[in-house]
Amino acid sequence: MRNRTIAFGVAILAVLGFGAASAVAAPADTGSRVELAGGPAESRLDAIKDRGSVQVCSTGDYRPFTYLDPETGEWSGIDLDMAGDMAKRLGVDLEIVETTWSNLMDDLGKRCDLAVGGVSITLERAEQAFFTEAILQDGKTPITRCENVDKFQTLEQIDQPGVRAIVNPGGTNEEFADTNLKQATIVRHPDNNTIFEEIVAGNADLMITDAAETKWQANEHPELCSVHPEEPFTFSEKAYLLPRGDVIFQQWVDQWLNIARNDGTYDRFAEPWLG
Repeated sequence: MRNRTIAFGVAILAVLGFGAASAVAAPADTGSRVELAGGPAESRLDAIKDRGSVQVCSTGDYRPFTYLDPETGEWSGIDLDMAGDMAKRLGVDLEIVETTWSNLMDDLGKRCDLAVGGVSITLERAEQAFFTEAILQDGKTPITRCENVDKFQTLEQIDQPGVRAIVNPGGTNEEFADTNLKQATIVRHPDNNTIFEEIVAGNADLMITDAAETKWQANEHPELCSVHPEEPFTFSEKAYLLPRGDVIFQQWVDQWLNIARNDGTYDRFAEPWLG
């Protein structure tokens, strides 16, 4: 009787053990088909290699990260140089796809494999897409004519009747202005490449944008000064944006980014822009 009981118990444990192993082996639904028998998983990474090119969306209007020269059609910027390095390490060509901040999320995955160019990590975007690991820390801060720096130190000083805050539509700058400015006039300017000239010309009093951009634009326009860029109003981080669900592609891009940030590649591209 005792031997039969032990045998029965062993059989039960074997069944339970098999069930537990099956539960561990079952993959999560990540949006990509995964073969349990050791076969390859489908990924955008494979499609890029087969195509022979990686398609990268960028707005071309956010220096120092991305810029499309309207006269020459040439692209430049830290993130565009990084995209070129990524393509080189993949052994494929780089195709840059022009987009806008308003269309960025719709274009991702349909017209391009990833998006670069000073993209801020937000929870709203994270609901729709994957982010790589963060590249740098940033935050919203004002840029204004140098004689007005003392007037626009705080949000309370900025959010006053008669103050004109200019923004580019469709991104986190517009979202920040709409959330925080209730009395100031929000001036929506569609061309982010010329928006800072509007402040220089006196058509707007200031812009609240990412600290990295304010420092770059202040260097380009002697009339403009960045307001406390080392202590911005908000905390944010920049990263690259990937289609939701493809963990394999996300892992590869993160590993490439980790190498590029530690072997001097990123610093080499950033130095001419940020010093």
